[in-house]
Amino acid sequence: MPHEFKSLRHFVAVAEAGSVGKAAQQLHMAQPPLSVHIRNLETQIGAALFHRGPGGMRLTDAGSALYARAREALALANEGFESARAIAGGRRGRLSIGYMFSLGYAWLPRLVPAWRKAMPNVELQFVEMSALTCEAQILSHKVTIGLCMPQPTRADLVSAMVGSEPLRVAMPSHSPLSRSRAVPVARLQGLRLVGLPTLKEDADTSLVSSLLRRHRVTMQVVERVETVHAAMALVLAGEGYAIVPACAAAGAPTGVVLRPLQDAAERFDVAACWRRDLASPLVDPFVAVARAVFGARAKG
Repeated sequence: MPHEFKSLRHFVAVAEAGSVGKAAQQLHMAQPPLSVHIRNLETQIGAALFHRGPGGMRLTDAGSALYARAREALALANEGFESARAIAGGRRGRLSIGYMFSLGYAWLPRLVPAWRKAMPNVELQFVEMSALTCEAQILSHKVTIGLCMPQPTRADLVSAMVGSEPLRVAMPSHSPLSRSRAVPVARLQGLRLVGLPTLKEDADTSLVSSLLRRHRVTMQVVERVETVHAAMALVLAGEGYAIVPACAAAGAPTGVVLRPLQDAAERFDVAACWRRDLASPLVDPFVAVARAVFGARAKG
């Protein structure tokens, strides 16, 4: 503890004990050094703080004035030290969570209550991201941890998979395919595709492209949009079909339906992502809570 706070602590102990001897026992120190501390404090202030007599130590008017403020100062200092320890230990703090719109309705209602139960003293903030802006928002410190889909590949970001979403084909509700409980991938042959963004320059490396290639299916990409809800808006407008994560169903507009794909084991991975140089004790608890809620295997 800084010297000034130590002097105040010694002074308060003597004032409350009524004697240097009793205060020294409570402070686990010898009596002579404590007496020196009190006299040095009086010299520094320029006034006697105690009436010394056979009955013990009584506060002077100056001592009473200092005592009231000293207790407040020590209480504030102790509160500050405890807050710093709590933040350093991850028991308190502030966490800015970035999420994609498609994950909002399906993920946040389950994730947020679990996090608040595990870390009730951590303040949460939420920032909506897109696949094309997530990296920049994390790197610029606007987001502490981002829930990203697909997973960023930058070397200055760290990712941990926390869950995954099965594939769904989004289509207008009047489409003949909407009458199927599950759509064979082969039925997509020749249809128009509203594509989701890819973080790599080569769109042929995307999950959807790999799926279509495996089934020898060709779809014409008529548009590549930034967000899932933009893709569904174009589906509603009749521009084509979209292959989206199942969680998108929670925010699907009226007139758009989502159906599972047959023989499609691929899934969209959801990763928690943060800056590589981030030194926050809240990262590991967040990843653990997200994995517990969404059942992801430890990976990444």
